Amino acid sequence: MTGDQTPSLRWGILATGGIAHAFASDLRTAGRTLTAVGSRSEQSAKAFADEFDIPHAHASYEDLVADPDIDIVYVATPHPSHLQNALLALRAGKHVLVEKPFTLTAPEAEMLREVAAEAGLLAMEAMWTRYLPHMVRIREILREGTLGDVRTVFADHTQKISTDPAHRLNALALGGGALLDLGIYPISFAWDILGAPVSVVSAGRLSDAGSDAEVATILTHDGGALSTSISSSRGRGPNIAHIVGTDARIDIDAVWYTPTSFRVTASDGTVLEEYTSDVDGRGMQYQALAAEKFVADGTLDSDLLSIAESVAIMETLDSVRKSIGVRYPSED
Repeated sequence: MTGDQTPSLRWGILATGGIAHAFASDLRTAGRTLTAVGSRSEQSAKAFADEFDIPHAHASYEDLVADPDIDIVYVATPHPSHLQNALLALRAGKHVLVEKPFTLTAPEAEMLREVAAEAGLLAMEAMWTRYLPHMVRIREILREGTLGDVRTVFADHTQKISTDPAHRLNALALGGGALLDLGIYPISFAWDILGAPVSVVSAGRLSDAGSDAEVATILTHDGGALSTSISSSRGRGPNIAHIVGTDARIDIDAVWYTPTSFRVTASDGTVLEEYTSDVDGRGMQYQALAAEKFVADGTLDSDLLSIAESVAIMETLDSVRKSIGVRYPSED
């Protein structure tokens, strides 16, 4: 998607890890303006800047957000730092796109929401899946009524990841656990398709480090529709999703939360539509283009994932964690 006519904002990237590399690559693919990068290490900042031909490399996050040549900051640090890093940028007058999960907990998300509102700036969760073309088409199909009454949604996000207790996905001090890294995708997807849950039931299995290694959820939504999800860091599953209605269903292929294909199949087995994604790069540019649009049109909020919904989803995740006995050190 490189033909967008929205004036490009000048992006700064806060942190230089793997997700920052993916985002920067997709920004370049989309022809957007990548102006600065900040790291706690001067060497890391310069290496990142050289890799992506970025004019300004800053050896601290404070210097990055103070850069007068950037308009918006992509926060790409680990979960526990999202709040403080986003607040740092907002208080410097910069819009923020914050890597998912929006924050570590719902109270943190509410604080971020309040500060952004007071500052009159965009604070948007980088749940990039919502902005992908196949998800846009799926929402169109739902609005057209092709599926009839949607009754169930299922999705999994299951990966085989290191069992090292010090690994970011296992260490509670780093916000580790399958839920916030993996489970947030299917839970946010259920919200997207069925709206807010009216009840949440969950079960989990903890790692030796006390983080959640597997989590299963059953959410009940308005009208009685059900969504189920599985997330795991101990074994890779199919990573597919289904939306089932009274007249038809949508089967989203692996990996469902990335650019992929899907089929719409009627109850009698007739295939009504087959969709295949044609996306350059990983697809993270679509959320960046959306963020630029929300700033340009003055809405300062996402029409696909409002900041209010990001806060509410964090409340659901907090509820799941409480029910399975996971608590972060910062909550003590």
